[in-house]
Amino acid sequence: MNNFSIPMAIVDFIPVVFFIIAVAILNRDLHNKMSRTAFSMFATGTANVALAGLLKATHKLLYAANICDFKTLTDMFFATQAIGFMLAGLGLVLALIQKKDVIVATAPAVFSGTFLFVTIMVIGLGAMNGCLSVLAKKLNEKKAIIFFVISFVCSLLMGYLSSRDFSQSFMNWLAQGINIVSQGAFLTGVIFLHRAGLRDYRFH
Repeated sequence: MNNFSIPMAIVDFIPVVFFIIAVAILNRDLHNKMSRTAFSMFATGTANVALAGLLKATHKLLYAANICDFKTLTDMFFATQAIGFMLAGLGLVLALIQKKDVIVATAPAVFSGTFLFVTIMVIGLGAMNGCLSVLAKKLNEKKAIIFFVISFVCSLLMGYLSSRDFSQSFMNWLAQGINIVSQGAFLTGVIFLHRAGLRDYRFH
């Protein structure tokens, strides 16, 4: 039995809000800077990640408020977030290496189980934070790199904690604290990029 409280459920929305604000800034700064293919992948991917976070936090709130135990919302979280990070990471990689308006098409592989989701989530997260760090270096905003590294490390730690027993309140509070640090660091890095002139950056 999960030990969710209403305050705990509400706190779970904080990192989601941080992420949504960060990607809103990135979408505004990068729109019309990336190729259509790359930006579509990035925007779709980040929307998936935000949706996954909202679904999971909503499940916790509904459960804590004794409204219902709509577990499907949390069950959707892992796959939705993994695919989202992978798309977002690939979008940024394409933006850095691809000529404008070149169309890239890929066919999804057939797979089952969680290992591949873990793999693509780590690759996607690494690609996204790595590409943003490259942009930070090009914009001579090295402080942003520190925050992207912190965000990535905390995300990996969150992945490790996800395999632990979350039926206890302590584990939920610990995970939420780490996630807030992760998304807070990500948002801070994005703000540094924005102030450094990301909106004026030209990929090609």
